[in-house]
Amino acid sequence: MNLQSSLKPNPAAETVSERDMANAIRALAMDAVQKANSGHPGMPMGMADVATVLFHRFIKLDPAKPDWPDRDRFVLSAGHGSMLQYALHYLIGYPDMPIEQLQNFRQLGSRTAGHPEYGHAQGIETTTGPLGQGISTAVGMALAERMLAARHGADLVDHYTYVIAGDGCLQEGVSHEAIDLAGHLKLDRLIVFWDNNSISIDGPTSLSTSMDQPARFRAAGWDVQEIDGHDVDAIAAAINHARSSDRPSLIACRTIIGKGAPHLQGSEKTHGAPLGEAEVAAARENIGWPWPPFEVPDQIVAAWREVAGRGEAARREWEVRLAASAHRDAFEAAIAGDVPPAVFEALDSFRKEHIEKATKVATRKASEMALGVINGATDLTVGGSADLTHSNLTITKGMNRLVAGDYSGSYVHYGIREHGMAAAMNGIALHGGFVPYGGTFLCFTDYARGAIRLSALMGQRVIYVMTHDSIGLGEDGPTHQPVEHLAMLRATPHLNVFRPADIIETAECWELALKTMDRPSVLVLSRQNLPMLRPAHSSENRSARGAYVLRETGGPRAVTLIATGSEVEIAVAAAEKLKAERGIEAAVVSMPCWELFEAQDAAYRKSVLGTAPRVAVEAAARLGWDRWIGENGAFIGMSGFGASAPAAELYRHFNITPEAVAGAALELID
Repeated sequence: MNLQSSLKPNPAAETVSERDMANAIRALAMDAVQKANSGHPGMPMGMADVATVLFHRFIKLDPAKPDWPDRDRFVLSAGHGSMLQYALHYLIGYPDMPIEQLQNFRQLGSRTAGHPEYGHAQGIETTTGPLGQGISTAVGMALAERMLAARHGADLVDHYTYVIAGDGCLQEGVSHEAIDLAGHLKLDRLIVFWDNNSISIDGPTSLSTSMDQPARFRAAGWDVQEIDGHDVDAIAAAINHARSSDRPSLIACRTIIGKGAPHLQGSEKTHGAPLGEAEVAAARENIGWPWPPFEVPDQIVAAWREVAGRGEAARREWEVRLAASAHRDAFEAAIAGDVPPAVFEALDSFRKEHIEKATKVATRKASEMALGVINGATDLTVGGSADLTHSNLTITKGMNRLVAGDYSGSYVHYGIREHGMAAAMNGIALHGGFVPYGGTFLCFTDYARGAIRLSALMGQRVIYVMTHDSIGLGEDGPTHQPVEHLAMLRATPHLNVFRPADIIETAECWELALKTMDRPSVLVLSRQNLPMLRPAHSSENRSARGAYVLRETGGPRAVTLIATGSEVEIAVAAAEKLKAERGIEAAVVSMPCWELFEAQDAAYRKSVLGTAPRVAVEAAARLGWDRWIGENGAFIGMSGFGASAPAAELYRHFNITPEAVAGAALELID
């Protein structure tokens, strides 16, 4: 393809071609990276033609209303090429992306971060950068679009999810999980452009892979096309075909990385470093771009702004349909994402009922029971599991399974794809219209970790139901028994980790997870049965403060016993033992959520923790507990991996018992 501009420096020139429009992206990308002395110019320059055709001819969005629910979603999975997205946003006229933002690329406080960051700038649908996350999150967005359309109709929900992915995205393991799931569910509104430039950071991709990617996608049930990524007519024809397919689509775009840079294009040298002043000047000459850095002629900008005009017209037509729709109230409520008060009223009644019954169940079972109440009172929740439905207990009566071609269901069988499940749930949450929750064993948060971190980084209400939370799972042994996982999750910023002690706390923690719209939650649940410990019903959600005194002393405290989850009953038994055998007053603190407790004021924390010596008990690693027990406190828990045996034997073997807790308390007191 000839990249020479059809324009002269004279702003009165008349013709603006898609070649000119693509060259604007190339120029802005190389200029911004050069000024920052940091960044990735190669991908934006190589994919400029594809992006131009997609945006100029097809994409449906309105920069003046960036959160319009029926907009197309654009995901730059190859997030290192972020200047492609920032250049597009400037050119089509996002109000928060003036040219000064591009000039401040990769600088502190700018909207133009090194990788696209959700919430930093309008129109960025998801944080990308960790390769493979974008395409995997996009699967969730495409799934949410189909689910929302099934509920409210095509008049209100009719849009596509477009993804630009690179070789690295497709090499990451999570991409296989996502591709397989999307093909199985026939998500026909998902269109992926593969930047097939055969270059990685180390050099040619042949150094590390011989994968036939089109064959892989075909095997997963995708529609696949292979084109010249610099032929605008071929690009347009491929997009038209993909939009009419009944399957998700891969458009493999054979491109040249750094296209336009005469001496470096096609080389890994353009991937992650500035081109250099001499090569930037040579590229300007090569593509016929005589304008100074960061300057785009008015007529090229005007051509790009037609994208916004087309999107505004489509958005206004949609608003007319919305106003006349019988689904309007339900649709707007779904998009707002507010869980109806009836859910929380039902949960309050649920807590009262089970305090009266003193219900003894595993907290995974308590979660299922609470979910039955929640799912019976709202259509917002969409559940699922990574092939552990009847272990995680995440499906409830009346939930229909979601299958290809019928997206009216509210339960997703994610298969053995923990990472893909977590990323898809991020996409569902980002898309809007649903509150996703999904389950696996706590130990397998290892597999889902990358997407959980992005849930927290983006502040998305995604609820992770993580069962089989300790050695209490028993005979499956140390490969399945989490030890370090609570510490890892608690170390993650903006993530609420709940480990409830009984059915009452479980219901409270579900309520908190649903009400918390600005961060994800992890519910850490037991396999083994646990007694109901709450002495009396109260309309107050006591778990909301993170920790509270479950069992206060009759007189001054001699010791405070702190525990979470299944070990709270051990702490209670230890307190009773100390009182009965030694007359020692021991308070018991249940701490279902460290993060919420940390957010309380100092006076409340002091009232809960007290001034007496402290013993903590948790069937997990000690890391982090010294903050709450102090340097002179004691900890009863795990110091290594678990073993295969019945749960009761394991608790005795690892000395996590009331006797061990009482003994540690006596040592502190004496």
